[in-house]
Amino acid sequence: MNHNSCLNCGKLVHSRFCPDCGQRTDTHRIVLKHFLLHDLLHGVWHLERGILFTIREAFVRPGQAALDYVSGKRIRYYNVFYLCLLIIGLNIVLNHFYDSFLPEEHIQRKLPDGSYDASGFFKDNIKFILLGIVPMLGLSAYTVFGRLKLNLAEHFILGGICLLGELVIGLGFFTVAFLVQLPGMPDAADYAVLLILLTMFFYPAWVYGNATKGIYKWWGKLWRMILFYILSIILMLFTLGLVLSILSGFKGTVSF
Repeated sequence: MNHNSCLNCGKLVHSRFCPDCGQRTDTHRIVLKHFLLHDLLHGVWHLERGILFTIREAFVRPGQAALDYVSGKRIRYYNVFYLCLLIIGLNIVLNHFYDSFLPEEHIQRKLPDGSYDASGFFKDNIKFILLGIVPMLGLSAYTVFGRLKLNLAEHFILGGICLLGELVIGLGFFTVAFLVQLPGMPDAADYAVLLILLTMFFYPAWVYGNATKGIYKWWGKLWRMILFYILSIILMLFTLGLVLSILSGFKGTVSF
């Protein structure tokens, strides 16, 4: 095989890809037919395959998938945090779409004079609030599940998988919550919302239970899981209280 210089970094290459930057050596001119039939479709297919595979793993074997990613097996996975941002955006769009069908009095309400709408603050900053759950879960798990032998940053990957699953389940919550308010829907729809909320609550237990498979006895895993939930809830309540205290200090009375 002839040795050529990489078009991207100028390094000498003798294979299909540059070993330094990954640039392909068999590049071609961009023409419309090749762009539509190869580049565009090929790119979309690989993007969807990575996304769908990552979402599937988040429910079939979430803990082990996160450990695979931490150990370096990353080629098949879409970046968890990028995917979380995509699904957060989709949740926001769906929430806005569903709100447009609600009566106006369900959306707008009059606040007392001198009060600050905290719900508006949380809605405007939902991306940061949801991503903030990751370090709380990671810190709690780092404290409790020591036998995983992961550092704090690696526990954040497990927390990211938890957030990903919660967001995907949240898509179902928004959909069912919207359908419940439509006329003629059966009362059983309310139980579907409750089931989804319970699934969201216990989903982290599935993630860390799967991650610690074969590491702890069942009783050891049980008390650690309970402690993990207690620590996570305490951290979330503390953070929520801190944010509300800051808002009340700057904005006055806080209303939801």
